[in-house]
Amino acid sequence: MNFLNDYSTAFAGLAVILATMLVQQLIASGKKARAPGAIPGKMDDGLGHESVVFRTQRTWMNSLENLPAMLGTVFLAVMVGANDTWTGILVWVYAISRIIHMVLYYAISTDVNPSPRSWFFLLGLVANLVLLGFCVAALL
Repeated sequence: MNFLNDYSTAFAGLAVILATMLVQQLIASGKKARAPGAIPGKMDDGLGHESVVFRTQRTWMNSLENLPAMLGTVFLAVMVGANDTWTGILVWVYAISRIIHMVLYYAISTDVNPSPRSWFFLLGLVANLVLLGFCVAALL
């Protein structure tokens, strides 16, 4: 098995996920640094969804919180030889859902749950769970 070729679609999706995270980090850092009274390393506890600084920081942190599970699942999928086509599709579903989640979080200030961004968070989570199911199937 030539896993670099077999999983190239999944690896391209991973590159997009990582690039998205770097963009989120840059945006969050830039917004926070330009905020009035900004203190490096400290988030104002009074900020909420009405603040673009809060939303950009939470978007980045949410992606950061979810990345280890997805990276681990993709790594496992490659190592156990899970279906490469489905692995690629599910990685891209996750990548695109995280981008849409990001855009909606930046654009919509709401405390309502579920918010529009919640649906794309859930889609990414489901993609990760389905991929984990493919890993378990490959192991069996």
